Amino acid sequence: MTKRIAFQGEPGAYSHQACLEAYPDLEALPCQSFEDVIGAVRRGDAELAMLPIENSTYGRVADIHRLLPESGLHIVDEAFVRVRICLMGLPGVTLEEIDTVRAHLVLLPQSANFLKMHGIHGVAAADSAGAARELAESRHRNQGVLASSLAAEIYGLNVLAADIEDHGHNTTRFVIMSREPDYTRRGEIEMMTTFVFEVRNIPAALYKAMGGFATNGVNMTKLESYMVDGSFTATRFYADIEGHPEDAPVRRALEELDYFTNSLNILGVYPAVQARHM
Repeated sequence: MTKRIAFQGEPGAYSHQACLEAYPDLEALPCQSFEDVIGAVRRGDAELAMLPIENSTYGRVADIHRLLPESGLHIVDEAFVRVRICLMGLPGVTLEEIDTVRAHLVLLPQSANFLKMHGIHGVAAADSAGAARELAESRHRNQGVLASSLAAEIYGLNVLAADIEDHGHNTTRFVIMSREPDYTRRGEIEMMTTFVFEVRNIPAALYKAMGGFATNGVNMTKLESYMVDGSFTATRFYADIEGHPEDAPVRRALEELDYFTNSLNILGVYPAVQARHM
């Protein structure tokens, strides 16, 4: 049986590209929502989930921090995808014929300079890959789409301009999740540990909780707070650290953290990828 990796979006989405680059031997399974991606893995319809967690331009992906701790899944890998934006149109259409492009809302401002230079009006779409499919079906010669080159290939569209994003650093980080954790591996570069925690309601709890990482020389690469159950009190935190829970410094830091928290949930232990250091 062919193993599957689930992603959110239509074929040709950047999440689909992430699946093909990281797991070319797995069948990519498109899902409508992040919840559907998680559900596919929990039911056994897919072995892995490819979930975007943050973007170098726009920050964290909405809702993902809320979903991960309750997913019942475990992070086993990470992947980084450079978001290269292509303007595509129907076969035989030239760039000069395009007066309107459709794309996901986050792609339009990333290509604002190019669109302004060519007098092209941007219209928000629910999904860039979906917009590419709709263009192929609609046959509107004056309309283009901003999406990945993969979407152009899948839907038979021509790339009229490539790499039109305003900034060349735009990258999305994904986490790969499975039903079972894997603490046995050791990365060639280093290991990463991701966890969420809620601090106790005592003065300077977060300050004291973070002290253990400093005194034990553990590098924290990410720390974000977010609301829980609609409360405006930021009591839950999401963190990435370098190292493995079995490493003595990490073990001591987590033990100290546990003293100042009401809950501590390790979401995954996985090898860091080379893209972190590029």
